[in-house]
Amino acid sequence: MSGDATVGTPTPIRTVGVEEELLLVDATTGAPRSVASQVLRVAKRRGETGEANDDVGGSLGPELQEQQVETDTPPVQDLGLLEIELGRWREKARAAAAEAGALVLASGTTPLPVRPQPVDDERYAEIRERFGLTASEQLSCGCHVHVSVDSDDEAIGALDRIRPWLPVLLAVSANSPFWQGGDSGYESYRSQVMTRWPTNGPTEVFGSGAAYLDHLRLLTETGVPLDEGMAYFDARPSRSYPTLEVRVADVCLDPRDAVLVAALSRALVETGARAWAAGEDADPVSVAVLRLSMWQAGRRGLGGELLDPLSHRPRPAEDVVESLVAHVTPALEATGDAERVHEGLERVFTKGTGSVRQRAILAEEGRLDRAVVRLAELT
Repeated sequence: MSGDATVGTPTPIRTVGVEEELLLVDATTGAPRSVASQVLRVAKRRGETGEANDDVGGSLGPELQEQQVETDTPPVQDLGLLEIELGRWREKARAAAAEAGALVLASGTTPLPVRPQPVDDERYAEIRERFGLTASEQLSCGCHVHVSVDSDDEAIGALDRIRPWLPVLLAVSANSPFWQGGDSGYESYRSQVMTRWPTNGPTEVFGSGAAYLDHLRLLTETGVPLDEGMAYFDARPSRSYPTLEVRVADVCLDPRDAVLVAALSRALVETGARAWAAGEDADPVSVAVLRLSMWQAGRRGLGGELLDPLSHRPRPAEDVVESLVAHVTPALEATGDAERVHEGLERVFTKGTGSVRQRAILAEEGRLDRAVVRLAELT
């Protein structure tokens, strides 16, 4: 990231791009399939792995395990175009997986039992060596939203101010109720799986880009994380792009929900950046309280109470979501996204989050394997 923030200068509409991690499952049984290498060979033959693409974004790539792949979209300003790109790359993943006899499934965790099979990658092999069972059992899928920023300091200024609101994004996106063949009792069990990594979770208030880099340097010098890429924070400045990467969401069953998360993420970053530029202080709420807020969001989703990002006390989820919308309304109106967000939230509260729909489909099908195949078809 580079550049300096200029107070008072009109901010152009920030670009947004989305990375989606997708599971690979058997087309008949719904069981996870270790076919990522085959799928990516197909994608490479079609020029869809990004290696021959000079543009930023728009590719199909590997993840930690052979039972998953990752897509990413090019950065765009218009959310209608983002929805098209999300659908386009899901279709490319589906078509490549079909050649390997598999389906793609947008679920934060695999509903059926699995023994993850690692990809053949030197860095991932070192992660498995260092972190043991945490790495070898890791099979979860998130939705990561990249929002453009103008400088290191603006990125951290926004990050410091969006921290209390990120659990609400997890609740909206919750899509991982099952784990190893059973109901976890959580709306987002993926959020629990991720806490096993020592560098996962909320961040403290940094105050500047330099302070953040000092923090990263200290973490890596402890020798615990392999490198700075293992800073699995709820949100972080990207190492590769001039963006702030919001990482809390589950991958969404419905791509429209991913667009909703992207819209709210961009609005939060814009609102946080404006507050930083205006010299408004960040909420000094502790990391410990933010961890509780994230746990509550993963446990209850939108079906109970969340911790209010302003008071840090329990409130009905719908009221907390309304507070989020009120907080970011000026940013939503500036980008023309207000109506889309209102419609998206109405849909989620009416039809349910991904977790609600997963459980409903299991109730209809009566068997988890049949439910997984149907969920993959919906993906």
